[in-house]
Amino acid sequence: MAANPQTALSGLARALIQKGRLSEADAIACTPSDGATNGLLLEGIQRGILTARGIAQFVSETFGYPQIDISAVNLDFLPKNTVDINLMRKHQVVPLAQHTGPARLTLAVADPSNMRVFDEIRFQTGVQLELVIAEVDKLIRLVDQIGTSSSQALDNLSVDDELGAVNVSTDSAEEESSDVEDAPIVKFIQKVLIDAINEGASDIHFEPYEKFYRIRVRTDGTLREIAQPPLLLKEKIAARIKVISRLDISEKRVPQDGRMKLVLSKSKAIDFRVSTLPTLHGEKIVMRILDASSAMLGVDALGYEPEQKKVLLEAIERPYGMILVTGPTGSGKTVSLYTCLNLLNKPGINISTAEDPAEINLPGINQVNVNEKAGLTFSTALRSFLRQDPDIIMVGEIRDLETAEISVKAAQTGHLVLSTLHTNDAPTTLERLKNMGVAPFNIASAVILITAQRLARRLCSCKKPVDIPLEILLQSGFREEDLDGSWQPYGPVGCDRCKHSGYKGRVGIYQVMPVSEEIAHIIMTGGNSMDIAAQAEAEGVNDLRRSGLIKVRNGHTSLEEVLAVTNE
Repeated sequence: MAANPQTALSGLARALIQKGRLSEADAIACTPSDGATNGLLLEGIQRGILTARGIAQFVSETFGYPQIDISAVNLDFLPKNTVDINLMRKHQVVPLAQHTGPARLTLAVADPSNMRVFDEIRFQTGVQLELVIAEVDKLIRLVDQIGTSSSQALDNLSVDDELGAVNVSTDSAEEESSDVEDAPIVKFIQKVLIDAINEGASDIHFEPYEKFYRIRVRTDGTLREIAQPPLLLKEKIAARIKVISRLDISEKRVPQDGRMKLVLSKSKAIDFRVSTLPTLHGEKIVMRILDASSAMLGVDALGYEPEQKKVLLEAIERPYGMILVTGPTGSGKTVSLYTCLNLLNKPGINISTAEDPAEINLPGINQVNVNEKAGLTFSTALRSFLRQDPDIIMVGEIRDLETAEISVKAAQTGHLVLSTLHTNDAPTTLERLKNMGVAPFNIASAVILITAQRLARRLCSCKKPVDIPLEILLQSGFREEDLDGSWQPYGPVGCDRCKHSGYKGRVGIYQVMPVSEEIAHIIMTGGNSMDIAAQAEAEGVNDLRRSGLIKVRNGHTSLEEVLAVTNE
């Protein structure tokens, strides 16, 4: 006995037959033999039996799902890395928005009756689905746009020719290099890079483990997983990254450092600093995204308060002296230094920098990469600078007494010196120099300004007013005169724009401390950092906590965020 053809019909086909919108014979004729999702709709539209708009309205009314016009959807605001592009193409579905509490995903579909498809997507994403109905022809066009939106820019992926050649020394390496040219691997890595740039990420982590391989990006200081490629691809992904970064793909036993460049347009290119690290289960790779435009934003974009900005600008206009920027790794010290250098970068001024490595390329500034193995240290670079008729010198970091002493002498002999130190705040920086062995008199006469800084996550526009008990505000550092009812604290909410974190972007928190005569006296008479901090407070210098509370009062960030980044 022949099987009833109707048993192969989808739920949508049956509904169309029951409502008299489609004959059973036409439904069978339009249903593809492989049962592909939306095959009935596409074939019916092609034959002129159905219309995309009419079916979308019918499906919305029959199955009880809202209808949406996706022709107005902006690709930039769609959630990234939620549903695999191959699944989207296969089933003509598009994720429109992510939600939290509970975690769920809004999915645009044309046929909501094929539950097997949605089970597959639920399994991949691990979240519940909320379906909305869209016209199938528009869905297909949107899926095509998503699949190709980044490829135009990604085809411009290039390597800076001045960075040197790949060291391929063995036959096995040559065989491996041919493997990494696989088109899927190339496109996958390129998409990861573009998505990270669009998201405003600062770092991309490729991490191999025993039973899985994951990729995470750091956005606004927080790491977030974006993909888990198959574990078998870890070698090919690592090799491809090493090829485009001009690293030795045959060397997997020691760490390597390299660079690459992604050309987005004739006027826009992004540099990446690449670091590899051998781990138990393969090479971990971290790519730091170096966007030169961050140094061009200007002082106003960094988040200095008006008085702090005034003091900083007065200091960098001084003809000589030392300006120090302090803070932990990832606190924005480099961007602050480059912003100052960009303000000082004029045709009549000679600027030289020694960095490890140079992160942002600034035309008009002589930038030197420190190379410890070759003997090019900070101190040797500084000595060379002093024979190059400099006006301004930037030292990436003062790590030892020799570098500190040369920097101090340069600041005392008519040069403006900018550098960084890893200390918690401005007062402890002066004590740190003294502990390194720099004479107190030299510290007092050379250092003119110290800026300590942190980066706090900026509240997204979806922020909401919050009620914080008076006792908590006072314990956090607010003074009673601050709590006059003229302002309102805000807290995070979460929306599609901020990936439901409640925060979008970051804002700087600063302690800008000029070295006054009184502070210089404390240094020379053997005072400690507590004495310096007390004098700075008496002179009206806000510490990091106080500066952070000003950001809370102005609605830029939350109290919780300030307490976290200025933990005292």
